[in-house]
Amino acid sequence: MEAYCVKCRAKVEINNPQQVTLKNGRPATKGICSTGCGTNVFRIGKAN
Repeated sequence: MEAYCVKCRAKVEINNPQQVTLKNGRPATKGICSTGCGTNVFRIGKAN
């Protein structure tokens, strides 16, 4: 699954993806940027 990395300014693969639930009940995925910058990335929606 991909997410947008603000530091790299590009779509990147998510390393160590974790499923989380937002306060409103929507599913989301969070993890770390795969390019090596180490930035946390976040994407709303289920992982495919």
